[in-house]
Amino acid sequence: MTEKTLTGLDDLAPLAVRVLDELKFRGKMIATAESCTGGLISGTLTEIAGSSAVVDRGFVTYSNEAKTELLGIPANLISTMGAVSKEVAVAMAEGALSRSRADIAVSVTGIAGPGGGSHEKPVGTVHIAIATRDGSTRHLHCWFADRGRQTIRLETVQTALTSVLNSLDSESTY
Repeated sequence: MTEKTLTGLDDLAPLAVRVLDELKFRGKMIATAESCTGGLISGTLTEIAGSSAVVDRGFVTYSNEAKTELLGIPANLISTMGAVSKEVAVAMAEGALSRSRADIAVSVTGIAGPGGGSHEKPVGTVHIAIATRDGSTRHLHCWFADRGRQTIRLETVQTALTSVLNSLDSESTY
């Protein structure tokens, strides 16, 4: 089988270093809110020495109850839109931001498989959101090919970190 294992996280270290360096340069802190990645984003960042200067906290909210209890997401939003939706991803990022000292928060919610998918939301469907203290929130809807659970999770981490970097790069540097 050609599925990536979690040792594939090593391949993401250079990207994590770039994100951390950019956060340090800008004097910003980050928080994460993760569902389908189960803490892999914050784990990838905190694997790098010195990350404590910019990583404030990470929320692993795998269950719907955790999303409600830890991030303040209304249960009716989850039941109406589904846990894997733009609306919930945005609420997760905004909830992490409001419950932390971070300047930027990234959230992910998705279906990593092998089961759990549907015609409307197949395995590989992932929503990523980035919320910042200036009040802006960005959303990215991804469809990763169903090449196995770990591959989807690793691709989600890579895309989320790249999205954080792009968000930081698009900010004014005045």
